[in-house]
Amino acid sequence: MKKKILALLLAGCMAAGLCACGTPAADSGTGDTSGTTATADGDTVVIGVFEPLTGDNGAGGKQEYLGMQYANSITPEVTIGDKTYKVELSVVDNESSNDKAVSAASQLISQNVSIVLGSYGSGVSIAASDTFGEAGVPAMGVTCTNPQITEGNDHYFRICFLDPFQGTVLANFAHDELGADTVYCLGQLGNDYDQGLMNYFKQAAEELGMTCIQESFPKNNSDFTSYMTTAKNQGADVIFAPTSISYAQLIVEQAYSQGVNVPLLGPDTWDSNMVLAAAQGKDMDVYVSTFYAEGGDTEFEAGFKEFINSDSDNLNNNGGNDIIAAVSAMGYDAYYVALEALKLAGSTDPAAVMAALPQVTYTGVTGDIAFDEQGDAIRDSAFIKKANTEKEAWDFVTVQTVAGVSSDETA
Repeated sequence: MKKKILALLLAGCMAAGLCACGTPAADSGTGDTSGTTATADGDTVVIGVFEPLTGDNGAGGKQEYLGMQYANSITPEVTIGDKTYKVELSVVDNESSNDKAVSAASQLISQNVSIVLGSYGSGVSIAASDTFGEAGVPAMGVTCTNPQITEGNDHYFRICFLDPFQGTVLANFAHDELGADTVYCLGQLGNDYDQGLMNYFKQAAEELGMTCIQESFPKNNSDFTSYMTTAKNQGADVIFAPTSISYAQLIVEQAYSQGVNVPLLGPDTWDSNMVLAAAQGKDMDVYVSTFYAEGGDTEFEAGFKEFINSDSDNLNNNGGNDIIAAVSAMGYDAYYVALEALKLAGSTDPAAVMAALPQVTYTGVTGDIAFDEQGDAIRDSAFIKKANTEKEAWDFVTVQTVAGVSSDETA
């Protein structure tokens, strides 16, 4: 359990009384630095963005950042105490690499950021954690789900659900809705996200009486033929592959080419336009668990689609269309949670922001956000979506909880 007694005491001395909900009113201008070096200067506050813009997770990192950029474009200022500040986003590419994570984190710290958002990808978040902690800069994960990110520290928070929860949700769905007895689990060797989520899934699945067959592939693998053959020969009813987007595309394509006719089950990383494109026109079932489904907030969605379509770079960074990824909605909410922390802190000083974060609450497009004593978001459900291979879109299936209880509405 996090020991945040000092932080709570400090935050208790600050002005309280914050409230926010839904999509804020539009404002003019933008403070996005789009990768340029930014430092807090005068009446400017800098929010660091620690995301993969290249590498295996680059597609997801770009979409998560798009949500922050959109939020910044409509709310480019924040009032802290009695002063109004321009908000600048300063993004650094961690290249989806644990080896590059520390240098990327150090670059952000050198820019006098008040808080850091990210990263898409648990491994890079874990790798950079000590760097942020030693500098006294708070970080807030947006969609990084591995429990190790917030364990044993006071500086890393997150607004998404965790992998023990996600693994259990997916196991329940495979058992209750897909009728699986045997699940073939496949992930990248040595990848914290893949291996952790496979293990949480396996634990929950076996408690439900299912059999799990686990295999791992080496980094940079591009041929999944033998793995699909093993899944078929072992009589798998479902294939669960908690991988990056780039591997997910290959698995979808090669599962189809090998005649694998069982459902493919993916985690939040599979909620991607690129996975949809890989599945398009193929007679196959692809399901994902995720943080948001289109239709949840029509005002946000209309504005975000306009933002994407108004700029060719935004459109390219979203995968070439205006389908809203859940990570974009989460990035949007993360920006406003950061603003609430700054307002509650009454200061741009990272120490004050860190002290304020445990008390922040916010109602965003992805739901109510509050932190537990570990610094993790209090979340009790996940969206399950299915790839519509004719329309190249995600169809909402259900809202799944740990207990397997779904909403009244199903696809």
